[in-house]
Amino acid sequence: MPHSAIPSVPAQHLERVAALLAQGEGRKLLGLAGPPGAGKSTLALRLQRAFADVAQVVPMDGFHLANDELRRLGRSQRKGAPDTFDADGYVALLRRLRHQRDDEIVYAPAFHREIEEAVAGAIPILPQTRLIITEGNYLLLEEGPWAQVVPLLDEAWYVEVNAPLRNRRLAQRHEEFGRSREEALAWMAQTDEPNARLIDASRPRATHLFHWDEGAAA
Repeated sequence: MPHSAIPSVPAQHLERVAALLAQGEGRKLLGLAGPPGAGKSTLALRLQRAFADVAQVVPMDGFHLANDELRRLGRSQRKGAPDTFDADGYVALLRRLRHQRDDEIVYAPAFHREIEEAVAGAIPILPQTRLIITEGNYLLLEEGPWAQVVPLLDEAWYVEVNAPLRNRRLAQRHEEFGRSREEALAWMAQTDEPNARLIDASRPRATHLFHWDEGAAA
């Protein structure tokens, strides 16, 4: 999405982030969770732009397991499910960011959709960054290593949008990256929607709800 098309974030949510930053001088970690296609990365980018002098975005998607490893494990057809990520690695990164030294640059991986792989060391996180915005599907889960994420965050927001728009977004995303319409719909039914139901069940752990309206989220 081009910068000019990034929707605005309602003032009350920006004020909430500003209030979080006002709580002392230390670093704050803000997590954005929600189902596939909910607009988490769009919200993360918009918040980063609103607080550009102090914020960086660190997506959870950088911890996708490599395609070769998914094939070895027999999980390729479920790519995007909770057990197709290095959850322990993601938790370890959050811990490092909690305790980053003043003379240290922490490097985080980034997921590149054009190659469907994560690239290590792609995001340099500077010690002076006061706000880390981390976004991903499973930040609120209570299973396995994922359960350790919420305690490492200062706030955890649940991001949602109405289901028809979310499904249109997902189908478009899958088609943009090489799937046919039929393949996109099949993947959504077999993988995205079961994951979305699991993610929705984790909603009670969120500290704040962010809902895109149809116009802003288009």
